Amino acid sequence: MSEIERQVRGWWARLLTWLRGAQNGDAARKAREALQDVRTGDAGRRAESALRDLRDGDASRKAKEAFRDLRDSEAVGKARDAARDMVRDLREGDAGRKAKEALRDLRDSASSRGKSQP
Repeated sequence: MSEIERQVRGWWARLLTWLRGAQNGDAARKAREALQDVRTGDAGRRAESALRDLRDGDASRKAKEAFRDLRDSEAVGKARDAARDMVRDLREGDAGRKAKEALRDLRDSASSRGKSQP
């Protein structure tokens, strides 16, 4: 192992030791406690309540219904059918046939090259 590799490994080990020490240090403990206070405090409870109200409220219900109506609409069905038809046409049409032949030719040439090499 070269001298540079030894130095890098040493720096890495010291960095990891320092980071592990920081996880258990006083600052880390204080940060965890502050985060817990935010979660359990009055502001945290109000924020959770507001999110719950938003999620379960009338506007949310209406938005979900609108998305459901859109997903089930005739226009979306027509678009889905058109996309399906386009894919089928590409797959079964002249372009699809040519693409399959080109892929087959590539596979055949790749396999013949692999067999001829020692």
